[in-house]
Amino acid sequence: MLNVVFAESALELVPKEIASAPAVVSDSKRRGRKATEILLDRSFHHSAMGRLKDSEKRGRPDLVHAALLSVTGTPLYLDGKVKVFVHTYPGLVLEIAEKVRIPKNYIRFRGLMEEALVMMPAEGLVGVHSLGIKELVRKKIVTGAVLGLSVQGKVSTFEELAKMVVRARESCVVIGGFPHGHFSRETLSVLDELLRVDQRPLEAHVVASRVVYEAEKASNRLND
Repeated sequence: MLNVVFAESALELVPKEIASAPAVVSDSKRRGRKATEILLDRSFHHSAMGRLKDSEKRGRPDLVHAALLSVTGTPLYLDGKVKVFVHTYPGLVLEIAEKVRIPKNYIRFRGLMEEALVMMPAEGLVGVHSLGIKELVRKKIVTGAVLGLSVQGKVSTFEELAKMVVRARESCVVIGGFPHGHFSRETLSVLDELLRVDQRPLEAHVVASRVVYEAEKASNRLND
């Protein structure tokens, strides 16, 4: 089983400290929803986000959408051999149920995420848990290897990473779910190894799709 964790993901509801900002109020009125019940989105809320801590890492739910699609459409995931978690910047964990098809349409995806983050269901298509990254890895995921990917890591390749994944009975690969910046100290503390698979910072959906693809190839070679 391969566990894929998108860590510190730029997916969250509008925080209270900017809920009264004109850009947020305008967007919430247009959508007919409370300001604190819509996703923080830099495309609409850029002018208000400068007041937020770590603003460069936040407000990009579209990146999380693309990353989830890149994993949940793969044969390995559809065979039930990949489990997906979205750890959000505010410290919530979205657990994607096995073999769930994420909506390809972003507007439908946005509605699904908003409903999950407002209602906080423990189970279902998307379960939401109040867990930090440490609690997620240690309590929710039982694994022998936790591997993080970052340009700050030790030089490796997707192929070498895949070999490490298939050698373990269960493994966890942690990928940044944010547009800019690096993992926090808390995230780094849960990793057994931090690896760099490219000298350039690649987007989460590219990294995730390559990880799953190479894991599938390595697994097939192992079973031949």
